[in-house]
Amino acid sequence: MRLVGTDLPVLLPYRAPAPSAPSGLATPVLLGGGTLAAFAILFGASLALAQVTARPAGESAVTVLLRWAPLIFQGFLFNILISFLSMALGTVVGVLAGVAQVSLVAPLRKSAWAVTQFFRNAPWLVLLFYAMFLLPFEFRIFGLTIAFPAWVKAIIGLALPVAANVSEIVRGGIRSIPSGQWESAEALAFTRRQTMWMIILPQAFKRMIPPWMNLYAILTMATTLISVVGIQDGLTITRAALVAESRPELMIPMYLLLLLMFFAYCYPIARATLALERRFNVKA
Repeated sequence: MRLVGTDLPVLLPYRAPAPSAPSGLATPVLLGGGTLAAFAILFGASLALAQVTARPAGESAVTVLLRWAPLIFQGFLFNILISFLSMALGTVVGVLAGVAQVSLVAPLRKSAWAVTQFFRNAPWLVLLFYAMFLLPFEFRIFGLTIAFPAWVKAIIGLALPVAANVSEIVRGGIRSIPSGQWESAEALAFTRRQTMWMIILPQAFKRMIPPWMNLYAILTMATTLISVVGIQDGLTITRAALVAESRPELMIPMYLLLLLMFFAYCYPIARATLALERRFNVKA
């Protein structure tokens, strides 16, 4: 290119082309809409098939599904409650363990690392079984008997792997902050505790949010494991409904209904995670 009024060549700065989605792959929005449409089509087809194969004198598949849908939804809400409480407990413990993993005290750092690796690599269902059968069903304090219900033990069992994963998220977020931040704080006479809580963690917080939200979505789907240990959740009620109706043709529609509830709850979390990554400009 040449400037107007001069013959001197000018090299313009390089502008990278706008990234485009690879051919054959849909964008996340289209993928979500297509998935929802596919679920709707599959759900409608399963209802139609159930209606065709139903007994002539029996109720329609839609009527049975509508009768059980409120109970299944209540069980699903219990799954959400378990996920909230497990995530809250696991986050508190995980943050402490993650900070301990970067401690200058070697015994504390190594102990936090060992505990994190153990619970992070243990099967969730096994930890849930240990929490259910090793923890007592009641406590006696000064002659007072305090019940320890199964759902509380389930929260503890699910919080153990969550805490381990949160610990790794916190450790990775702290390690991702450039060392110059530590050196600058030291030059300003900040203590290590002040540097951690006032400088490092606020910067690392935005890098921790996306993986933390992904972990919560995984935990929400994993709450159906509590049905294995006898706690009534959405999956347990769905199975009980199938047994009560004694209509095998309703198995696919009922399980699809529960699946749609989980999808409708978890997919917005995935979209919000992508939005936060773009807002905070978190690089993969």
